[in-house]
Amino acid sequence: MTPHDPPRFRVHPSPVGDILIVTTAEGIVTLHPFDGPLGAEIERVSLALRAVPMPDDSPDGPSAALFDAAITQLDEYFDGDRREFDLELDWRLVRGFTRDALEAVRDIPYGETAGYGEVAIAAGSPRAARAVGTACATTPFSIVVPVHRVVRADGSLGEYGGRPDVKKYLIELERPAVPVR
Repeated sequence: MTPHDPPRFRVHPSPVGDILIVTTAEGIVTLHPFDGPLGAEIERVSLALRAVPMPDDSPDGPSAALFDAAITQLDEYFDGDRREFDLELDWRLVRGFTRDALEAVRDIPYGETAGYGEVAIAAGSPRAARAVGTACATTPFSIVVPVHRVVRADGSLGEYGGRPDVKKYLIELERPAVPVR
């Protein structure tokens, strides 16, 4: 893919619904489960990118390797075989403290959670717990940047893009198996 190529997208089915994956020449610019018509999601992403993503389902398309890696890693994650993602992300839709917060979220270990305040401290702004909530709510990268691991101070799960059932599913997926004695 060259810098002048339009963004590309694929939709991948998962246990939490369809996942929209959009790539640019720099990497994955958004990856998140969506609930609703694909056209509305593409329109939302188009407005953010100021470019309309084109479908890319060709096995030898310009972003094929990146899509293949993302799909493989997502499938491995949902199968319980992957704990961390190793994907090239294009952070162009994330700026300032939001990026700091999301980078801190990436450090929350698999199977663990952290409060919004804890993430704010890790991101270098101890009084910015609400801003962490906004960062998590507006992230273009769900699952691969594990915002589902960020919980309320009282330990309750809270929202997840209006789909707390998805957050609960992801938390339970990561819950370590209890050894049998």
